[in-house]
Amino acid sequence: MKDFAGSIVAIVTPMREDGSLDFESRGSLIDWHIESGTDAICVAGTTGEASTLSFDEHREVSEFTVNHVAERCPVMVGAGSNSTHEAIELALMAKQIGADATLQVTPYYVRPSQDGLYKHFVTVSEAVDLPMMLYNVPTRTGIDLSVETTLRLAQVPGIFGLKDATGNLERAGALLGLRPEGFKVFSGDDATSVPLMLLGGDGTVSVSANVVPVAAARVSVLARGGNAKAAAALHLKLLPLHAALFVESSPAPTKWALTRLGRASPFCRSPIVEMSEASNGIVLQAMERAEAFGTPVSVDLESTETPIGLALG
Repeated sequence: MKDFAGSIVAIVTPMREDGSLDFESRGSLIDWHIESGTDAICVAGTTGEASTLSFDEHREVSEFTVNHVAERCPVMVGAGSNSTHEAIELALMAKQIGADATLQVTPYYVRPSQDGLYKHFVTVSEAVDLPMMLYNVPTRTGIDLSVETTLRLAQVPGIFGLKDATGNLERAGALLGLRPEGFKVFSGDDATSVPLMLLGGDGTVSVSANVVPVAAARVSVLARGGNAKAAAALHLKLLPLHAALFVESSPAPTKWALTRLGRASPFCRSPIVEMSEASNGIVLQAMERAEAFGTPVSVDLESTETPIGLALG
């Protein structure tokens, strides 16, 4: 399988005002990410508004992404569902279009038991021969994939990692200390991503990478390389952005930020609406602090000193 590590962007799904898919902007965003050092692209995830896409649209955006990337980086397709049967259908679609892996969220709303979660993921993995990353985001799904169940699933062929969006570093540390060799742990929470990587995590499936792909890739290199001081300095510059992109329902703030950068429209699929004017200043200030509008400062990966331009003000 292709190697997933580092900065993985949970890419938005650009749309026009009438709700139709904007493939021209999508292609431009993909090229920008690859040029900026993004390590892999996750399409049709939470930030990609997968829950509001029809099956045909899900396939369209996924297939377009795979074809446009053209092997320049790995592509992971969100293929989770609260129905095991539907998750298999989506995983089969991802395999057919040439995706490198799927992201499988815990079945939302139905709140299965831990045994139910284990059976769900094993069934999907056995039905479709395509690498799978588990996705635990209990604030959205209403169900938590326990460390114990994750470790059971880590033994299943084809399940190669976990996107942990709990933001709980104690939990992440326990998992990192007990995981079998080869099982990867990714942060799904930008605000705690650097601490997780410094503990030995393998990267981040990032929302903020949509807006600052160069900085997101760089901070991942620093943290995974053990350059704690430089990673911390850059992480602290990005923290306000991590928070601001959730000041209203995601991905509305992210799409607004991309509009300010001239890279996509602000339009979302109902019931998500465009970000209100009241939040504009919060996101704009965070973008400016993260240097989203300019050429990001360089970071000497070999230096143990705080890089010039990254001093906190």
